[in-house]
Amino acid sequence: MKSFFRKRQESFSFAIQGLKIALRQPNFKIMICIAVIVMGLAGFWGISREEWLILLLIIGIVLSLEVLNTTVETLLDLVQPQFSPKVKVVKDLVAGAVLISILVSVTTGIIIFLPKFLNILKTKN
Repeated sequence: MKSFFRKRQESFSFAIQGLKIALRQPNFKIMICIAVIVMGLAGFWGISREEWLILLLIIGIVLSLEVLNTTVETLLDLVQPQFSPKVKVVKDLVAGAVLISILVSVTTGIIIFLPKFLNILKTKN
């Protein structure tokens, strides 16, 4: 039983190390800053519980895909240090997945926040 918990602790430690590595990546830092701003706006405007769940899920997906993108790029750079058209295709595809998640997250943000913003403008007039 002790080895089971020790292995989980070790796995968790590896995951924390991975997050520390991700936090050194410029794109990941930018995404974290945007997520903090979005969550601040969500708190300020008092979004619903369902909207919070959607936002948190979208943020998690975007950040996870960015980590996966960095992982794939790093691995491909190790396997094929010289330029390769095939490696470029794989890198572009993974970056495209990140872009799709960002576009969906921006659209979701507009759907959630635009009515609240327009409400504020209405009440000021």
